[in-house]
Amino acid sequence: MAIITISREIAALGDETASELAKLLDYRFVDKASLEQRFATYGFSERKLEKFDERKPSFWASLSQDRDDYLHYLKTAMYAEAMEGNCVFIGRGAGAIFKDLPGVVSVRLIAPMPIRIERVKSYFRCDDKRARQIIEQSDHDRAGFHKFFFDSDWTSPDNYQLTLNTGFMHPSTAAELIKELRDLCVTTEADAKSRNRIKDMALAQAVVNRVLYEKKIPIHFLEAKVDDGAVVLNGVANSQALRRP
Repeated sequence: MAIITISREIAALGDETASELAKLLDYRFVDKASLEQRFATYGFSERKLEKFDERKPSFWASLSQDRDDYLHYLKTAMYAEAMEGNCVFIGRGAGAIFKDLPGVVSVRLIAPMPIRIERVKSYFRCDDKRARQIIEQSDHDRAGFHKFFFDSDWTSPDNYQLTLNTGFMHPSTAAELIKELRDLCVTTEADAKSRNRIKDMALAQAVVNRVLYEKKIPIHFLEAKVDDGAVVLNGVANSQALRRP
């Protein structure tokens, strides 16, 4: 399967480009609304979601169980979407979550500050000062989100195969360029490897969900790794009884 992740600055035409790309490739477009629907089925409330969605959590929120739940369900939702086939993800750390998979193309969209200001002024019907404040807060939030949850530098070109400046580029043009990159990078072999790896990742996540959220076994820092169906668990147990096979 092929996965394309789009990371974007505010007012860099991210949603518009991702939507155009999904139509061009006939891929599913996995946006905020799609993931929110998944979160709702897991019982994770919209109120909790707002505390973490593409932002660094506050001090108290960062210490809460909700933080761990958010990351768990975010991965669960993204793996579930990926299991359904080719898709385009917009934001929410998808590039970090699917990092290093052979069938993944990661793209970052940027635009010059003056153009972003003009776009934000149009979106929010505000003046230059307020537009700049909105942009700076958004950049701060998204950088903090990636650093906190994935220990990743959101701005680093090392994390992407392509960075596009959409300052003077129509979303359809950007989508065509990303399609060309997809055609060059996603081979039949890479697609098959990616499909198998996603299955392993989804199974590992299901095992963690079973242990922590269904069985409610108190194991801290639980991680599961799956390789060709073989599951290895790592975590910290509070009692000797939990360590027994």
